[in-house]
Amino acid sequence: MLVIQKYGGTSVGTPHRIRRVAARIAERRRAGDRVVAVVSAMGRTTDELGVLARKITDRPSRREMDMLLTAGERISMALLSMALESLDVPAISFTGSQSGIITDTSHSRARILEIRPIRIGPELEKGKVVIVAGFQGVSRDKEVTTLGRGGSDTTAVALAVGLGADRCEIYTDVPGVMSADPRVVPGARLLPVLSWDAMLELSCCGAGVVHSRAVELARRRERRFEVRSAFRKRGGTVVDGTPIEQGPEVAAVTGHPRVARVRMHGLSPAGDPGAFFAALSETVDDVSGLAHAADAGKYTCTFHVPLGGEPGEVLNRLAEVARAHRGSLDADTDHAAVTLVGTGILHGPAVAARASRVLSAAGITPTAIATGQLSLTFLVPAGAYTEAQRALHGEFVEPS
Repeated sequence: MLVIQKYGGTSVGTPHRIRRVAARIAERRRAGDRVVAVVSAMGRTTDELGVLARKITDRPSRREMDMLLTAGERISMALLSMALESLDVPAISFTGSQSGIITDTSHSRARILEIRPIRIGPELEKGKVVIVAGFQGVSRDKEVTTLGRGGSDTTAVALAVGLGADRCEIYTDVPGVMSADPRVVPGARLLPVLSWDAMLELSCCGAGVVHSRAVELARRRERRFEVRSAFRKRGGTVVDGTPIEQGPEVAAVTGHPRVARVRMHGLSPAGDPGAFFAALSETVDDVSGLAHAADAGKYTCTFHVPLGGEPGEVLNRLAEVARAHRGSLDADTDHAAVTLVGTGILHGPAVAARASRVLSAAGITPTAIATGQLSLTFLVPAGAYTEAQRALHGEFVEPS
C-alpha cells in the first residue's frame, strides 16, 4: 500500500518530535507500506525567516522571499531523513522541485499545475521512504515557488493524486477535526466523518486543521483523506464524498478571533470591474461576505477579512488597491467572525433566527451576517469571540 503522510510544523518542531515521527514512519514501513512523507518547516521557522527578511527591507521581493522561506522545509526534510536512517530505514529527501511539483509563476501563492514524480517512483521501488519538502515547487521557467499558507497540505493531496496513493493522511497536533477549537470551547468533540463540502466550509471560515486549497483539490479529484493526531494513534477524521444531506444540522463552530470589516467606496475601475477583483484577489486570500454595488458609475465593495500578526500590513495593501482604482477605504478592526457549519445552513433564515436569539441571551449583538453554501457567519465584537463560540456550540452541537 502506498501511503502519503503529511506532518505539520508542530509535529516536527523539535529533534525529539522528529525522531518520534521517524519511529511512526518506520513502523508503517516495516509493516510493508511504501511511504512518502511531506513535511512543513519546524515550529515557527517560516515566521522567523519572514521577520528576518523584514529586518533587511520593508518590501522584500516575492521571488527572494520564496528562496528564503523554502529553506525551512529543506531543514525538516533532511533531519527526518537522517532520523530514519538512524533507525536503519533507508530514506531520501527531495525538495519540491526535485519531487516534480510543477507550479505556475505566482511567487508566494503558486498553484500546482502538475506532478512529475520522476525521481520519487524509482526511490520507492528501491524500498526507501521518500521525504518531500512541503509548501514549495518549481515553475516551468525553473523558478522556485511557494504555495502560500497551508501549502504543505496541498502538496500532500497533490502527491496522493499524482502518485495514485492508496491513503493520504494529514497529521496535526489535534485528534482530528473537532466541532470547535478545544482551546476555546471545552465541550468540543471529534468529528469522525466529514464531507468534502463541510470540510471546505470549515477551512475557509477559520478552522486551521487543513488548508482550504488542499480540501478543494481533494474534492475536485475525489481524493479521500484522513486527519489524524501526530501524538496519538487513536481517533482521527475521515474526509470524503459523504453526501451533504447527511450528518448533523450544525456540525461545528469555527471562526476568526479578529477580522476587519472593510468598505471600499468611490471606486472607478476604468470600465473594468474585473480588474479591481483581480487586484483584490492578488492582495488577500480570505475575503468573506463580499458585496459589490454600482451607483452613477462609481462602485462600493464591502467584505470582511481575517487579520493575522501584522494587521496594519493587510490594511495598507487593501488601501493601495482602493487608491489604484480611484477610491478610498474605511476599515473597522474591532470585530471577530463566528461561523456555524453544517447541512442545516441550507435552511439559513431559521438557523439565523435561532442563533440570534442565543447570542442575544448572551448579551452579544452581531454587526453583520454572511451566508455560504454550508455556513452562516456572524460578525461580533472582538471581545465577545469566545463567549459567542461557546454559546453557539452549546446550542447547536452539544445537545446532539
